[in-house]
Amino acid sequence: MDEEVKPDDENVNYVLAQESKELFHILAKQPPSVIMQLYRMMPGTAGGQNQPSSPGPPVLKDCIEAMLEYFKMASAAECCSFLQSVCLMCENIPMHLDSRLMSVAGRVITDRAPPPGTEAVSLRNTDVCGENSGPDVTDHVPSSPLSDQHPVKRPRLDHWEQYITAATSLLQRRWKRLTERLVKEVQLENVWVSLRTANRGRDRPDQTPGSADRGSRTPEPDGDFGCLESRLTLETFLQGCAGKVTALVGQAGSGKTLLMSCLGQQWANGLGPVPSSYLFVLLEFRQLNLLSRPLSLSELLFQHYLPPKGGDNAKRAIVDYLLSNPEQSCWVLDGYDEFHGKLSRQEMTGPLDPKTPMPVAELISALLNRRILPGSTVLVTCRPRDAVDLGGVSDKVGQLLGWDQYDIKEYVDNFFGVKDPSAHRDLGAWAADLLLSSRHLLAMSSIPALCNICCICLEHLLVEGTDAERPKTDGGGRAQRQEPGGERGRPESVVTKGENGRAPLASTQVPTTITQVYLTMLGAFVSRDSSQGGSGARPQASIPPQSSVTTLDTLSQYGSELCELSRLAWRGLEESKILFVEEDIPPDVLKFSLRAGFFSQVEVRRLDGAVVNAYCFIHLTVQEFLAALIIMTTNDVSDAHLKKRFSLKTRWTTRTDQKTVFTDSLYLYVCGLASSHCTSALVQLSKAFGGVKGIKSWVQQRQALVLKLLKTLCNSNNLTGPKILQLCHSVQESQDQQLARQVVGARPTLELRNIWLSPSDIDALAFVVNSAGDIGVTLDFGACSMELDCLDVLSRCQHVHCLSFHSRKYGDKFAEKLSSVLPEFPTLRKLEFCGASVTATGAASLASGLENCPNITEINLTDNNLKDEGVQHIAEIFNKLPRLVSVKLGRNNTSLNAVDSLIEKMPSCLNIQDVHADGMKEVTVTFSQNSDVKSHKLKPKPTISLLNQNWCKSEMQKLAKTLARCPALSVLDLSGGQWDEDTLRTLTQFVPKFNVSEQITVNNSCSSVESVVVLTTLLSDRTPASELHIRLQSPVQVSIVFPGETGKPATEIPKKLSLSCCKLLPADMERVWKSLGTSSGLTVLDLSSNCLGNKGLKKLLEVLTHFRNLQEINASNNNINMEGVVMLASALCSHNNLTQIHISNGGKDELILRFSSEKSTSEKVQKTFRINNSSLLPSDITTVCRRLVKCRSQLELELSHSSFKDKTIENLLTVLPKMLSLQKLDVSHSITSATDALTLVRCLTDNKQVTSVELSPQSESFITFDEVKAEQVSCRLTHFCLNGDDVERLIEILQRGPRLSDLDLSSNHLGDEGVKRLVDSLPRLKISSYVNLSDNRLTQQGLLSVASTLCTCANVCGVEASSLGEEKRSLIWFSQNGGGEKTLSVRESSLQPEHVVRLAEITSSCHTLAKLELKNNLLQSEWIENFVKLLNSTRRGCTISIEESWITAEEAVHLVHRCLSHSSNIQTIRVHQTTLNLSLKPTEPTSARGDNPDLAQSMATEKIGLVDCALDGYHLASLRSIIQSCPSLTELDLSNNNLGEEGAEFLCSILPSLPNLTSLSIGAKEPVAAVVESFTQACVQSANIQDLNLSHCVWTRTGGLQLAQALGRCVSLEDLCLDCVHLHEEGRPCLLEALRNMTSIRRLKLNKITTEMGQPGQSSVLDLLAALEGLGHIEEIELDGWRMADAGVEQLTGLLPVWKELKKISLSKNLISDHSGEKLLIALKSCSRLEELHLSSNLLGDLTAASMALVLPSLTRLSVLDISDNRIGDSGSRSLSRAIMYMKNLKKIHLTSVGTSELCAVAASLAHCPLVNDVSLSWNNCGDEVAQELSRVLPFCLKLTRIDLECNSVSVLGAEALVRALRSCPALQLIRLWKNKVSQSDALRLMSSDRRLNFAST
Repeated sequence: MDEEVKPDDENVNYVLAQESKELFHILAKQPPSVIMQLYRMMPGTAGGQNQPSSPGPPVLKDCIEAMLEYFKMASAAECCSFLQSVCLMCENIPMHLDSRLMSVAGRVITDRAPPPGTEAVSLRNTDVCGENSGPDVTDHVPSSPLSDQHPVKRPRLDHWEQYITAATSLLQRRWKRLTERLVKEVQLENVWVSLRTANRGRDRPDQTPGSADRGSRTPEPDGDFGCLESRLTLETFLQGCAGKVTALVGQAGSGKTLLMSCLGQQWANGLGPVPSSYLFVLLEFRQLNLLSRPLSLSELLFQHYLPPKGGDNAKRAIVDYLLSNPEQSCWVLDGYDEFHGKLSRQEMTGPLDPKTPMPVAELISALLNRRILPGSTVLVTCRPRDAVDLGGVSDKVGQLLGWDQYDIKEYVDNFFGVKDPSAHRDLGAWAADLLLSSRHLLAMSSIPALCNICCICLEHLLVEGTDAERPKTDGGGRAQRQEPGGERGRPESVVTKGENGRAPLASTQVPTTITQVYLTMLGAFVSRDSSQGGSGARPQASIPPQSSVTTLDTLSQYGSELCELSRLAWRGLEESKILFVEEDIPPDVLKFSLRAGFFSQVEVRRLDGAVVNAYCFIHLTVQEFLAALIIMTTNDVSDAHLKKRFSLKTRWTTRTDQKTVFTDSLYLYVCGLASSHCTSALVQLSKAFGGVKGIKSWVQQRQALVLKLLKTLCNSNNLTGPKILQLCHSVQESQDQQLARQVVGARPTLELRNIWLSPSDIDALAFVVNSAGDIGVTLDFGACSMELDCLDVLSRCQHVHCLSFHSRKYGDKFAEKLSSVLPEFPTLRKLEFCGASVTATGAASLASGLENCPNITEINLTDNNLKDEGVQHIAEIFNKLPRLVSVKLGRNNTSLNAVDSLIEKMPSCLNIQDVHADGMKEVTVTFSQNSDVKSHKLKPKPTISLLNQNWCKSEMQKLAKTLARCPALSVLDLSGGQWDEDTLRTLTQFVPKFNVSEQITVNNSCSSVESVVVLTTLLSDRTPASELHIRLQSPVQVSIVFPGETGKPATEIPKKLSLSCCKLLPADMERVWKSLGTSSGLTVLDLSSNCLGNKGLKKLLEVLTHFRNLQEINASNNNINMEGVVMLASALCSHNNLTQIHISNGGKDELILRFSSEKSTSEKVQKTFRINNSSLLPSDITTVCRRLVKCRSQLELELSHSSFKDKTIENLLTVLPKMLSLQKLDVSHSITSATDALTLVRCLTDNKQVTSVELSPQSESFITFDEVKAEQVSCRLTHFCLNGDDVERLIEILQRGPRLSDLDLSSNHLGDEGVKRLVDSLPRLKISSYVNLSDNRLTQQGLLSVASTLCTCANVCGVEASSLGEEKRSLIWFSQNGGGEKTLSVRESSLQPEHVVRLAEITSSCHTLAKLELKNNLLQSEWIENFVKLLNSTRRGCTISIEESWITAEEAVHLVHRCLSHSSNIQTIRVHQTTLNLSLKPTEPTSARGDNPDLAQSMATEKIGLVDCALDGYHLASLRSIIQSCPSLTELDLSNNNLGEEGAEFLCSILPSLPNLTSLSIGAKEPVAAVVESFTQACVQSANIQDLNLSHCVWTRTGGLQLAQALGRCVSLEDLCLDCVHLHEEGRPCLLEALRNMTSIRRLKLNKITTEMGQPGQSSVLDLLAALEGLGHIEEIELDGWRMADAGVEQLTGLLPVWKELKKISLSKNLISDHSGEKLLIALKSCSRLEELHLSSNLLGDLTAASMALVLPSLTRLSVLDISDNRIGDSGSRSLSRAIMYMKNLKKIHLTSVGTSELCAVAASLAHCPLVNDVSLSWNNCGDEVAQELSRVLPFCLKLTRIDLECNSVSVLGAEALVRALRSCPALQLIRLWKNKVSQSDALRLMSSDRRLNFAST
C-alpha cells in the first residue's frame, strides 16, 4: 500500500501539543539525569549554554516546560527524535501513550539518517511528514545519547511488523480461495445493516401473552435482541468501532463469514475501517470447537491462527508488544452460533494473566469482557438468537438485512450470465421473472445462500423443462456455508411464451412448499453430478417436468450415496456437528457429495497445528433436510424418539436456553415430507435406501404419526406467539387444510408480539387463516417489524374479522400501504391501528381504504398523531359505513375543534349513538345498527359525553349552538370542565333549547355558591327539568334530570332539588328561593351537609307552606342542636301534612322530614318523631314531649340508640300519660341497665293505656299504647343482669300493675335464687299465658323450683325445664280458669338420684298431673325403678315418658320387668325405640311388694309393648312370668323387632294364657316366611283379637292362603294393619273375601301391599276397592302406594259417602290426577268427621286446590293436611290459603315441594289456626317474603312447635325476621333452614342468638 500523509490530528507536533500535559507529569517523575539528557537535546543556547549546574525540583520543572514548549514549535524531524528518546529513556509511560508516540515519531526516518547508534523505527503503513524537512533541519537533529542503552524496543517492533505482514498474506490467500467461483462481487458499501440498541445485561424469558393474557400490555421486544434504530451500510457501521466490542448478527446464510473474510482482505490491502497498523486476527468458532485443552493467548494465536517466523524470541516479542499495545489489534470472531460452548459475562474483578492456559470459552469471554487485551477491537458475528449472550458486553450491534428484489435480480443475472454475451440470456430472464413472481422463492432468495440454491433449482427446472442447455456458469462454488431463512408461497406456473418471445414452459411449476423446493434441489444436485460424468456406468434418466417430487428415477440411481449422506447429516444433528473430516465420510460418498455440490471444503488446524481439509454441507438447512429424509424413509429414528424430539421452536431466546448450531428447520421439513404430495417421492427414496419392509405402508404410517403430533400442537392453547408462527409454517408445509382449521379453531385470535415478520411468515398465516372457513380470525400484531411487502401478502387472508397493529414503527407509509389492501379483506369487521405514528396524511389514506370496507364495524385509531384534520378525515366516512359500531380516536393530539366536528356529524349521520370524549385521551363514537332502526324496538336516543374539557364563554356558546342543532339526546355529560360562572350561565341559558330526554351531567365543573344559584334556575316552572342534584364537596357532582316525554306541562312535573355539601349559609337560602321561583311541583328537597344551623332551619320551616307538593326534606348535617329539635316537634304538630321527622345526634347528623299528601286528614295520618344516636337531657325530653302533647294524630315516638342522663326516664314517665295520641315509644338500644329498665317498667302502673312493654339491651325495646285501657299487658324484660333486689322490685311493680298475658324474663342471669323468688311470687301475680325463665343459669335445684309451681300455683298448667341443653328452656304455662290436667317436661338436665326423688314427690303431690316427660337426663336403671316405687299409688292416672339412649334390647326388657315388679298400678308400659312410656291408674293401697313374684297376681297391667327396640326372641324369656301374671292384659305389641323362631315359640306359648288379649302386633322385620307363618297361626288362634298388626310380613303361598282364610274367620276385627305385606296370587281372593266379611272393621291399613307380580295391577286395585264396600263403620283407612290412578279414585269416590264415620284417609303415591283430585274432594264433603287428610306424592294441581277452598271449610274437625309433592301453582296456593283460614282445628300442615314458591298467602292464613303446631313449607324455593310473613303470624300461633323451611331461598333478611319473631313464641322448638341462601358465618351468628334455628341437614 502506498504511504500517504495523515491529517492534522496525526501531525507529530500536533500530537506533542495534545499530549504535553500528560508528558509533563510523566517527565516530572523521571530521574534528574534523564530529564537533563533530554534537556540537552535542544540546540544551541536553548540547551547547552543555559544548562543549570545543580538542578533542584523547581528548576527541573522549568526545564521540562522549556523542552515541551520548544519541541512543540520545532521541526517534525526534531520533534520525532525527541519523542523517540522520551519513549526509550523514560519509564512508566502508559501503554496507549507509548504506542501513539512511537507510531508518530517513526514517520520521519525515511527522510533522514538515524541517529548514531540507533536503528530507524518504522511501522508498516506509516505516513511521510515532509512538509518541514530540509538540510537545515537535519543539521539541527542530534543523535540520541542513550540509544546504545535501550536496544529492546526496536527488535520487538520488527517482529510485530513481520507478523502483520504474514497475517496480510494469510488473509489475502484466504480471500482468493473463497472468491474463485464467486457469483457476485462483495462490496461492504453495498451491504446494508440495521443498527440495533444493545440491551445490556437483560435476560428475560418469552413474553408473548398466553390465552389468559389476551389484551394485555405489549411486552418489551426481547426476541430480536434490541430495537431497530436505523439503516446504514456495513462500511459505515464498522467505522468508529476501534477499541470496542461490536456484534454483527445475521440469518444463517446471510454471508457473515464471507464478509469477515472480505474485511480481512481489505485490511490486508490497506483499505477498510481497520487500520493497517493493527494486527487483524480472524478466528472461526467452528475451528475453536476443535480445541479441547486449555490454551494461553499466545497458543491460541500462534498454533491456531498464524505461527510466526523467528522462533520463541519472535513469539515473546509479538506477545509482549501485543500486551503492551492491545489497542493495535483487531480480533474477528466469526460464527459464534456454531460454537459449542457458551460465553459468559464476567465481572470486572481485575485483569487475567494472558499467559495462563484456560479453556477456550473462558479465554474468548475474557477477551470480550476486557479482562484480556483491554482496548483491543473485537468484532463478533452470530445469528440473532445467539446475540442475547453478547448483550452484556457488546457496545454496538447491527443486523445484516436481507437482499431486496434489486439485489436478487442482480444475483440471478450474474448466476445465469445475463451480462455475458455468450450466455443464454433467455434462460436467465425466465429464471428472474419466475423467481420474482414466486413469493416463497423470492422470500428464500433474500438470504444469499438460499438464493444460490433457488437459482440451482430454477436452472434445473428450466433446463430440463425446455431441453435447453445449461449456461456455462459454473455453480459448483457458488454456495458458501450459509443458513436458512426462506419461505414459500402458492404454486405458480412459469411464464409461458407470448409476445415477448419466450419459450413455452406451461407444464413447469414452482414447488408449492419449501420442502418440495429442497426435494427439487436434491434432484438438481444429483443431476449435476450426472451431467459431469459422475458414476458414468449409471444411465441418465429423463426427468419429467413436474413439481418438486420429480427426478425420482435419478434419485433412485444414487440411492446408496444419498442414504449414507443423509445418515451422516442425521448423526451431525444428533452430535451438533457440522464439520466432518475425511475419516467421517466414506470415500465414494465424499466424491459424490463434492461433485454434486452438497459439500463445501474448508481448512482447519488440528491440535498439533497441522492444516487439514474438512467438509460441511453447503448450508445447514441442506443438512437438516437430509436428516429429515432419514426420519421419513428409514427406521433409524423410532416412533418414540420422534415423539420425544418433535417440538416447536421459539424465535425468542434467553441466556439460559441451550445453544444449538442448527436452524431448527428439521421438523419443518419433517412436516413438509408428511404431506401426501411427498408420499411417492418418499416411497421411491425408501426403496433406494433399502430402509424398511412394506415400504409404502410404513411411509404412510410415519406420515400419519407426524400429522398426529402436529395435530396435538394445533389443539394446544398455551403456545407463545413465535411458536404459533412456527406452527403455521409447519402446517403450511404439510398442506393439510384440516390441521389449519384446527389451528384457528383452538385460537381464533393469533397474537404476535415483538417478532420480525417476513412475507413468508405472513404467507404461512394466510394459509392457516384461509382454512378457517366461517371461523372469524383476529390477527394482532404488536411491535412486530415488517416490510411493506408483508401487507401485500396479508391481503391474501380471506377470513380475517379483526386486524390489529400496535407499534410506533407503523407510520403514514405503512397506513398508506395498508389502505390499499384493506378492501381485499371481504370479512373484515374490526381495524385497530393504535400506538402508532399515523398523522392526518395517514388518516386520509386509511379513510380512503376503509370507505371500501362495507362490513367494517369497529375502528380504533387511538394513540396516534391525527390532530384535528385527521379526525375530520375519519368523520367523513361515517355515512359510508352502514355497519359501523364504534370508532375510537383518543390520544391523537387533537383540540376541541375535533370534538365539535364529531358532534356536527350527528344531524347528518343519524345512526351515531354516542360521542364520548375524556379530554383528548379518549374519544369514541358509537353507532346504532340499521337493523335496530328498522326493528319495532324503540331506538335509544343518542348520548354525548364531553369530559374534562375546559371551555371559555365563547367556546361554550359555540358548543351550545352545536348541541342545540343535535337530534334528541338521552344523556349529555359535560363533567370535569372547571368553568367560571359566566360560562355556566351561558350553558343554563341554552339548556331549554337542548333536546335532552334524560340527564345533563356537569360534574367537577363548578365550585361556588354563586354557581349553585345559577343552576337552581333550571328547576323553575319555565324549564322542563325535573331533578337538579348539586354537590360541591369533592368529588363535585352536578346533574340535571329530565322527565322524558310525559306529555305534561312543566308546572305539573314533580321536581327534586338536591343541594348537598354546597356550603349554604342561612343568608343564601333567600337567594336560592328567589332563583327557584314558585316551583309548585317541588316534591323532594335535599339540603344536607350545609351550614344552615337553627336559623336556616327556621327559614326552611317558614317556607313550607309555599311548597304544597313536598314529600321529603333532607336537612342532615347542618349543625342543628336541641333548639332546632324543639322547633321540629312544634312543626310536626302544626303542619298537618308533615308526618315523619327523623333526627340523629341531636340534629347534627341526620335530619329528615317527610310529608303526606294534602288529601290526608290529621286524624287518619300516622306521625313519627324519631330521635336516635343522641344524648338526651331531662330538660330535652320534657321540652320535646310537651310540644308533642299537642299532636292530635296517632304518634310514634322513637328514642333509640340514645343515652338517657340522670332523671331523663323519670321525666319521660311523668309526661307519657299526657300524650294521649301516643301509640308506640321505641327506646331500642337506649335502655342498657337493669335500673333504667325497671324504672321504665313502672309505666305499667302509671299509664293505663300501656298494652305491652318489651325491653332488651341487645335488641328492640318498645312500649305500645292504646287509646282505651288494656285488659292484659305483655311484659318482656330480657338480657339484663337482674339481682335479687331487682327481682323484688319487679315483683312489686307487677303486683301493682294490670293483668299480664305473658312475662318473659329470659337471659337475665337470675340464677336459682332469683328464680326461686319469682316462682314463690307467682300465686300473687296475675298471669294468663306463660312465664319464660329460659337461659337464666339454673342448676337442677332451680329447675325443681320451677317444676314445683305445678303444686304451688293452681293456675299453672305446664312446665318445661332444661338446665344443660343448648336452649336451656324454662317455661311455665298458665290456664286462665285454673284446674285441668297438667304436664311436666324435664330435658337434658343431668339429674341425680336426689333430683329424681324430688320429681317423684312433685309428681305424687300434683294430683292433676297428666303427663310427665323425662328426656335425656342421664338417668340410670336403678333410679328409674326407684322413681316408679316412689310414685303415690293413690293418685289418679298419669302418663310418664322416660327417654334414655341405653333403653334398648335386653336393657329395655329388664327395665319393663323391674318396673312391673315394683308397681302394681301400672296400667300401660311400653318401650318404643329408646323411650319408656308408663301410664298409671289408681289402685287400693298396698304395702311395698319388692321383687316377690307371688304378688304378681294383683297386677293391673293392661298393655305391654316392646316396639322397634332391637329386641331378639331370647330376650323375652324373662317376661314370661310377668306376662302370664297379667290376666287383664288386652294389648301386646312386639312389632318391628327380630324375634326369630324363639320369639315365635314364646308367643305361641303365652297366647293361650291371655284370655282378654284383644290387640296383637307383630309387624316384623322378619324375612323368614316359616317364622312369620308361626306368628300368624298364633295370632289367629285367639278368637277375641280385635286389633291385629301383621305389617312387613312375607308369606309362602300356603301361609298366605292360610292367613287370608284365618282373617275371614276374624269377624270381630276392628283394627287391621297389613302394610307392606307380600301376598301371593292364590291368597288374594281369600283376602278379598275376608275384607268383605269384616263389617266391624274401623281402622284399616293396606299401605304398599304387593303381590307375587309386584305392585297390584289396575284390576287388582279395583277388586280390593270393591271389597271395601261393606265397611260402613270405617274410621281410618290408609291406601298409600296403590297407584290406583283415576279409575281407582273414581271407584273410591263412590264409597266415601257411605263412610260417615271416617276420621282419617291416606292416599299418598296413587297417581291421582288434578281432575280426579277435584272429584275426590267433592266426595269427601260427606265425611264431616274427617280429621286427617293425606294426599302427598300425587299429581294434584290448581283444580284440586280450588275444590279444597270449597270443601275443607265444611270439614270443621280437620287437624292434619298433607299435600306435599304435588303440582299446585300460584292460583292453587291462593285457593289453599282461603281454605286454611277456616280450619280452626288445624294442627299439622305439610306443603313440601308443592310446585310453587308463592306461599305468602298460605303463610298469612296460618294466623287463623290457633292450634297449629307443625308447619312444613320445605323444598319450594320460597324467598324472604314467605319467611317475613311467617314472622308476622307467629305471635298468633301460640302452640306452634316446628316449622320446616328446608331448601328454600330464604336469605339472612328472612332469617333475621324469624329470629325477631321467636322472642314472642316460647313454645316453638325448631325452625329448619338447611339449604337456604344464608352464609355459614351468618348461620352461626343467628344460631348464637337463638338455638332454635337449625341450619344443619339433620
